[in-house]
Amino acid sequence: MTDMPSLIAQLPLIQAAEDFIIATTVQDRTPLLPELVLYLATDVTPLWLATETRLAETGLPPPFWAFSWAGGQAVARLLLDRPDLVRGRRVLDFACGGGVAGIAAALSGAATVTGADIDPMALAATSLNARANDVVIHTIADDVIGHVPPPGGAEVVIAGDVCYEKPMAERVLGWLRDLADTGVLVLLGDPARSYGPVDGVEAVMMVDVPTDIAIEDKVIRRTTVWRVLPRA
Repeated sequence: MTDMPSLIAQLPLIQAAEDFIIATTVQDRTPLLPELVLYLATDVTPLWLATETRLAETGLPPPFWAFSWAGGQAVARLLLDRPDLVRGRRVLDFACGGGVAGIAAALSGAATVTGADIDPMALAATSLNARANDVVIHTIADDVIGHVPPPGGAEVVIAGDVCYEKPMAERVLGWLRDLADTGVLVLLGDPARSYGPVDGVEAVMMVDVPTDIAIEDKVIRRTTVWRVLPRA
């Protein structure tokens, strides 16, 4: 087994970050997205065992990028089934995590895909996952909330699982509505999180996403992909 502390000490280096991901995850597929291969934490990987105790000791942020969350999976499923939503268009995958929704956009013919996240490990995971699926995703290590127009002149903004904390949800939903007001297509995947949208949206798709009881409170999460509507 690769020595985890020695890898963590080198995380500022892109190659070291990718080495860490490869050493502590496995390439796997999810039941909802058999088309995609992703570097994921599972019950046989060092990262799964380290997600609470060891990571707290080393100061590594929670590895949200190592799990395929329900909201992102739902957005990815929608785009794979409805490539017309992104084909030939510039796409921003906000809070991209491991990049699952952005990868689906690229596979569906998006002109360009940019993944934005404040966690550099998430961006390393996105790049690795993109290469594993033979697509290209550009990455931005920045908090892009409030950027209007969005980075790269995106015509479509996609996001999943960003409404689990009230302050974050309020910031994100306000910004997404600002983008919708300018004509950007905004698609938000949310598995009924506590602070998910209640108005100003319309349902595009609803899907049951198989999840792992170790990271969720249910083995299936009913997840909605919402289109954020412009203000009247």
